[in-house]
Amino acid sequence: MTQYKTIQTNGIGFVSELPQSPGWYWGMDHTSGDLYEAEELWQEGHPVRQNRLILLHFPEGRLFEPIHAKEGQYLGAPVWWAGAIWLLLADFARGELRILRWDAEKALTEGQDQLKTAEESDRLQEIACLPRALVKDCYNLQLVTAPLCLIRQGHENDFQVVWPEQGDFTIDARESLDSRDGDVFLFSQWFEDPDYREETVLRRYPDGAFTGRQKGSLLTLPSGEKWVLE
Repeated sequence: MTQYKTIQTNGIGFVSELPQSPGWYWGMDHTSGDLYEAEELWQEGHPVRQNRLILLHFPEGRLFEPIHAKEGQYLGAPVWWAGAIWLLLADFARGELRILRWDAEKALTEGQDQLKTAEESDRLQEIACLPRALVKDCYNLQLVTAPLCLIRQGHENDFQVVWPEQGDFTIDARESLDSRDGDVFLFSQWFEDPDYREETVLRRYPDGAFTGRQKGSLLTLPSGEKWVLE
């Protein structure tokens, strides 16, 4: 029988490739749902148990846990940018949104991670600490690239650039963010007239001014290259 490599993840059984990274995968548990659901629980007075994030590096299968969040804190999905892994940590107790940079190269060079907190790990650097009051809520609050920024897309047609610049603008209710490409946000907009189809809407960063549209849906490859599928 084939011998399979076993990696002890302590209960996290699914990982995804971290786009554009050199061999990194990430996985997360959802002890209190996603980031928005965890925030709702906190606001309703329920205790919020922190979630866990693991990072796996291919091909050697080394596992890292870059941060141990504390009760009342919750992590969003990581992204790869400029040679590092970037994390979003919502600190409900302090009313803060923290953007952290994890030095992946240093971690691989030094060895297995010691599962330290953000304050203790020399591989983690706090790049920004933002007041939670900057956003209406944490619904679809996420880091996106490229380059790196923090955005929020609300329930209806409101869109917000939170960091490093700030801007608010309105999008169509059928638009959803695909990615950023330099000074342009790329949105996917769907239609049923009567058949289902998609178009790509281009909006300027950070004010959201409409700059054009293109027939077809976007496909972003692991390398970061984008194809339009008409």
